[in-house]
Amino acid sequence: MRHRVAGRHLSRQTGPRRALIRNLMTELFRHERIRTTEAKARAIRSEAEHIVTIAKRGAARRHNEEQDVHERRLIAARLNDPDVVRKLCDEIAPRFAERTGGYTRMLRLGPRLGDGASMVVLELVD
Repeated sequence: MRHRVAGRHLSRQTGPRRALIRNLMTELFRHERIRTTEAKARAIRSEAEHIVTIAKRGAARRHNEEQDVHERRLIAARLNDPDVVRKLCDEIAPRFAERTGGYTRMLRLGPRLGDGASMVVLELVD
């Protein structure tokens, strides 16, 4: 029974799974669209939307620099690249200022030729 067992394991140990999730989220915000398996997309979707919400909170309180620094550090702890953190806070978050949620979209592509895994495109909504 899986009572009180949250999250997706993705057939990996904890360290490689965390690295995979960080890399996928970093690439999602860098390119604003990634092609991956449906299981991986579902695993990072909620975390990516939460990161956008944190960035929006920092952008909304831009008049107080300490608040903005706090949000940037929270985001930097979850992403690998400082340039992506800058892009997320300065370009992506202001685009979603009027939106209350649902920042990502999953488009199904069908099965992968090699192993039949269902592939999706995970992208940021415009």
